[in-house]
Amino acid sequence: MTHRVLFLAGVSALGLATLALPTFAAAGVCAKAPVVMPSGPEGGGPPRIVTAASVAASSTASSTVIRPDAGQQISCGKVALEAVNDVIYAQVPGGRALKLDILRPKAGSGPLPLVVFVTGGGFVADPKQSELNLRTYLAEQGFVVASIEYRTFPDHATYRDGVADVKSAVRFLRARAGAYGVDPARVGLWGESAGGYLVSMAGLTSKSDTFASDVEPSRSSAVGAVVDAFGAADVSKLAQDFDPGAKAAYAHPMPTNLYVGGLTPNGELADPASNPLKYVSASAPPFLLLHGSDDRIVSPSQTLALHDALRAAGAKSTRYVLEGANHGDLGFLGDEKASLPWSSVQTMDLIVGFFHDTLGR
Repeated sequence: MTHRVLFLAGVSALGLATLALPTFAAAGVCAKAPVVMPSGPEGGGPPRIVTAASVAASSTASSTVIRPDAGQQISCGKVALEAVNDVIYAQVPGGRALKLDILRPKAGSGPLPLVVFVTGGGFVADPKQSELNLRTYLAEQGFVVASIEYRTFPDHATYRDGVADVKSAVRFLRARAGAYGVDPARVGLWGESAGGYLVSMAGLTSKSDTFASDVEPSRSSAVGAVVDAFGAADVSKLAQDFDPGAKAAYAHPMPTNLYVGGLTPNGELADPASNPLKYVSASAPPFLLLHGSDDRIVSPSQTLALHDALRAAGAKSTRYVLEGANHGDLGFLGDEKASLPWSSVQTMDLIVGFFHDTLGR
């Protein structure tokens, strides 16, 4: 199925963008950008997020357990970067323009590998300005990093649209590789939470026309690496590791399960095609999966199921469990402490090292 998401043919080769290129070079703490979640249906603040009271332990036999020192945080400013913001990569017919922000080293030799970052947001928000500190750190290691918007539940969209948007961004940037200093042969995906789900889906279908759109259709959406941080797999089992109260809450209709087509009366996926495990094969790109053992929003067994399926199929997959860590993007809701294990040197260097190994330097 081809999704109607159109590139704006009238914009320049750089896209419609904020073309001022600020330089980031002050050494020290990596800057963060404010993220404002949309108001829930009741107004007066962000939508209510269901969190578990307890998390049952899941197997770590096929994974590596780490205990990142939250006191050892990443630092930025060793490499001058430039930014190109608000590039329109697609226009949804009758809807909004989808934009992306680019960070890249200001000086470098030759084209650089590209990493497309897909933010979390519970399928109700897609703040591309999120995780600026993490994206800056990765860009300083020699990558072009593009953070994208995508269609969410308030857009009356489904997972099919979100996955198509990720693949559209890859094709759009490949078509403009020269303008942004990108090596089109070295492209990876990195997503958190809802974004982790979308990059897994996009990565597993990246070599096919599944969830295709008509943005730069002659270009490939194939990728060479996927990082899925605390993302969902089978959304019907999102609360599998949680206490009974959380399981009951997650069984009700909510944006998270409605975005993937809803649940059947017996709690299964109404649209089985929304499960990334359906697309696992030996030809999948290498995966790096990360999850906190105390994640109270997405059960840790979600990334475990995907990891084990990839390994069983003969694909390359590595999974790390961050002992005691909660859901990594709770900074959206004001819980900055929860994000510290995820911005630690140890965790971020695992991500950087994975992309260096798979995409090169």
